[in-house]
Amino acid sequence: MGAPADPHARMPHGADQDPLETLAQLRRSIDNIDAALVHILAERFALTTAVGRLKAEHALPPADPQREAKQIERLRALAESARLDPTFAEKFLNFIIAEVIHHHERIAEERQNGDA
Repeated sequence: MGAPADPHARMPHGADQDPLETLAQLRRSIDNIDAALVHILAERFALTTAVGRLKAEHALPPADPQREAKQIERLRALAESARLDPTFAEKFLNFIIAEVIHHHERIAEERQNGDA
């Protein structure tokens, strides 16, 4: 596992650089990334909702442990290459997977009850 990327390497340096302005620049970048993450997660959940509907329509189980294990392995490798803690990446993906399974279960229940 590599060290985390140095955020200072991305920022301009100089004796005349105001630390408060540097802080503001870093925070603006963080805010932009947070917004992008929210939109990416919304896209991901739109796709997993379609998967959940397909699974419910064909009476497939909401969880796929074999796929989940492959995804975790893949994400850990991506995290390592990106110099992100793979344990953190795995926890993050496990949280998402749990939410997706919950949504799939809800979609299946709605379909069973005739709500979908």
